[in-house]
Amino acid sequence: MRTPSRIAVVGGGITGLAAALRLRDQAPAGTRITVYEQSGALGGKLRTGSLAGSPVEAGAEAFLMRDPTGAESAMVTLARRLGLADALVHPSTGQAAIYVDGELKPVPGGTLMGVPGDLAKVAEIAQPAAERDHDGGQPLIGPDEDLTVGELIRRRLGDEVVDRLVDPLLGGVYAGRADGLSLVATMPGLARAARTEHTLVGAVRAAMAAAPRPTGAPVFATVAGGLSRLVTAAADAIETPDTDNAGGVSAEIRLNAAVRELTATPTGWRLVVGPARDPELVEVDAVVLALPARPAGRLLSEVDVGVAALVGGLDYASIGLVAMALPETALPALSGFLVPATEGTLIKAATFFTTKWGHLRRPDGMILVRASIGRYGEEHLLQRPDDELVATVHRELSTALGTALPAPVETYVQRWGGALPQYTPGHPDRVAAARATLRAEHPTLTLAGAGYDGVGIPICVRSGETAADEIIKALEG
Repeated sequence: MRTPSRIAVVGGGITGLAAALRLRDQAPAGTRITVYEQSGALGGKLRTGSLAGSPVEAGAEAFLMRDPTGAESAMVTLARRLGLADALVHPSTGQAAIYVDGELKPVPGGTLMGVPGDLAKVAEIAQPAAERDHDGGQPLIGPDEDLTVGELIRRRLGDEVVDRLVDPLLGGVYAGRADGLSLVATMPGLARAARTEHTLVGAVRAAMAAAPRPTGAPVFATVAGGLSRLVTAAADAIETPDTDNAGGVSAEIRLNAAVRELTATPTGWRLVVGPARDPELVEVDAVVLALPARPAGRLLSEVDVGVAALVGGLDYASIGLVAMALPETALPALSGFLVPATEGTLIKAATFFTTKWGHLRRPDGMILVRASIGRYGEEHLLQRPDDELVATVHRELSTALGTALPAPVETYVQRWGGALPQYTPGHPDRVAAARATLRAEHPTLTLAGAGYDGVGIPICVRSGETAADEIIKALEG
């Protein structure tokens, strides 16, 4: 690696922080790292708020403990690196429900994102068209084929499985619809199995068998006191001086520092930072773009038009979160529930925080509930005034629970514009093509984040770390 090297990380969400921390830990002495965050706060969609005196997430709520191989997830490893391993807490209950036909019905077991491996287990919610899932003597999909989740499942098991099971589960993760989301991008394990299995039920079973989880081990975790603790700890670790080595790695984080332009130079990259009336020109050797796809695409337009088109075409769904603190009220022993779009409600999911997370239970009996609203294409619904959203959520929760909930003591509304990427068929190939071009033509520029590699905190952490590793390797060459 050239010494000293200057590396810019554009974006201060969890992906950018993970990239900067990896660089901080592993780049050679003399490296200088700067994180540029356009807003006034780090963490992106990791944001802990306060509701009636309790910490409640205003963004992402939890993360997976393990990755698809069964190994410890990148987020758990990061928490350990930051000294927060002892602060990880797990749900008190993992049983959720689906609200269909005016009733809360338990999410059936033995499914993969709602796709059943045992048709009998889903009969209470959906009636699969079992006769369609016959063995045709060949794999379900071709070796390079990608299609929407809805297309495959409707063809093999009928509409009810999609509309009542798969759609609400996918909607809870992506705020999208099964008929628009890529099978390969959103359910890669099922896609791999579908390339060899001849029935969908067989593919589900094969996919589940290929990703075993330790019996009794917790699936999810969060950080006691809120995920913002992790953001703060990461920022502190990035900027902590290297006291063991006077010529060691140095790093700084700059807030309210929007990167407006990115151009290649003979020796690296030039960034234009700050407002147009008072721009700052910054020269660096390498750049990690840890931004959502659309703003990344705009910056890439001066680097490679083809790559910019591949990246910037990704669409996003906007969502809203409505949280309420309610006086002591009996709730079902559930972590929450999901709602199919066919039910016609504003709510697409609800979480009973003080039931799901034992560490949030209060001696005064106050309960904390959060509803997620807004599916892809429903951005107009989020434009309603806060009080109208709160009233609608309160009414729909009361209806779903079959009881008139008391008036909330305190509420908040959080809107996330362009929150969740919508991976259409071919997404992984488009990302691979964009990265291959950059690797060949501009190896000191890398892409990281949910817009490329998938949603979920561990995936974003791993994406940032991988991008940092690639930068170190490119500079060493």
